[in-house]
Amino acid sequence: MRRALAAALALGLCAAGPARAALEAAPWALPSGDGSAAQPSLAPAADGGLLLSWIARDADGSHRLVVARADAEGRFGAVRSAARGSDWFVNWADFPGLLEHGDGQLASFVLVKSGARPYAYSLALLRSADAGDSWTAPAPVHDDGTATEHGFAALWPEPGGRLGIAWLDGRNTGAGGHGHDGGAMTLRAAVFGASGKEREWLLDDASCDCCQTDAAATAEGVVLVYRDRAPGEVRDIVLLRKDVGATGWSAPVPVHADGWVMPGCPVNGPAVAADGARVVVAWYTAAGGQPRLLLAESRDGGRHFAPPRVLAEGAAVLGRVDVGLAGEAVLASWLEETDAGQRLWLARLADGALARQAVATLAARGRASGFPRLAVRGGSAYLAWTDVVDGAPRLRGARVRLP
Repeated sequence: MRRALAAALALGLCAAGPARAALEAAPWALPSGDGSAAQPSLAPAADGGLLLSWIARDADGSHRLVVARADAEGRFGAVRSAARGSDWFVNWADFPGLLEHGDGQLASFVLVKSGARPYAYSLALLRSADAGDSWTAPAPVHDDGTATEHGFAALWPEPGGRLGIAWLDGRNTGAGGHGHDGGAMTLRAAVFGASGKEREWLLDDASCDCCQTDAAATAEGVVLVYRDRAPGEVRDIVLLRKDVGATGWSAPVPVHADGWVMPGCPVNGPAVAADGARVVVAWYTAAGGQPRLLLAESRDGGRHFAPPRVLAEGAAVLGRVDVGLAGEAVLASWLEETDAGQRLWLARLADGALARQAVATLAARGRASGFPRLAVRGGSAYLAWTDVVDGAPRLRGARVRLP
């Protein structure tokens, strides 16, 4: 299997686009073993390494949230089970995030069923104060008590070792969820300190029902991106800012007016990365009936964005994007699917030149591959994704050395 993965990676490295980048990919061994493993997340660690989490399914049908730490060379050490449950809502698109936010403090979340209906589940936060050796029991982020959908969350660091989290909240949607027999999905956010929740906000009273949110720390605070739901079922990407010391959030800023009219949720959220006042956002759109992957950049903390760059377009583009920064270069990953199978792509945009590389060919089709994750550390891009081996989900990884 290792040889097969290496061959897929090697065959996939064919440059496309107007410029060729000197990229070198190799398999990245992940410590998930041979059992069922899916829904990976990647996050930078304070020591220059990486944190990886995933959901493992045990033989009795229960699930575990597993966390592992890699050093600056991508070599993994101890693996820890952060939480276990028999009543979790485990979904290809609504997967746990992971964050290290100072002094050995880690945070993640899981989804716990709260009723009999398919989309009745709560968002439960768990935290570690000792770099992941031990974890608190998952505790609900929200207190509305409704058996509706709560998830698609994003984490970010707050000053003083506190933690920020935003999520899609279905308390107004009624018992059916997804707005079937009630109001719209909402976007909410909260800040947690050592003693619990300190403040909560309603950020948007009508957001897309099941597109991922994402957040990034800037020189001035935090930016949060999500897919809006505007009148006329326009589903474009918007950004909110929360500056350090502010008691609230800015008005939403459209990253770009795609004008995508979509009567349902596309399950395809945006990704954001930031460095100082620089903010980049990547997202999927099918405005005008043409699937495209777009990237836009701001140099003033997310207040204004330049016109977007097209990274990929065509019927094969699935989206499921992630984004990262490597110095002045921007990296983005996404999936495409053709009759020949799925491919994981990586793009590098630097000095106006765009290079696109196919990193791996997947056996998985459709939703089985979930959402690949991307992180940049120490001159390399690391990718983790879900594939299917002998009918069961398995984690796979790649390391791409950057110019």
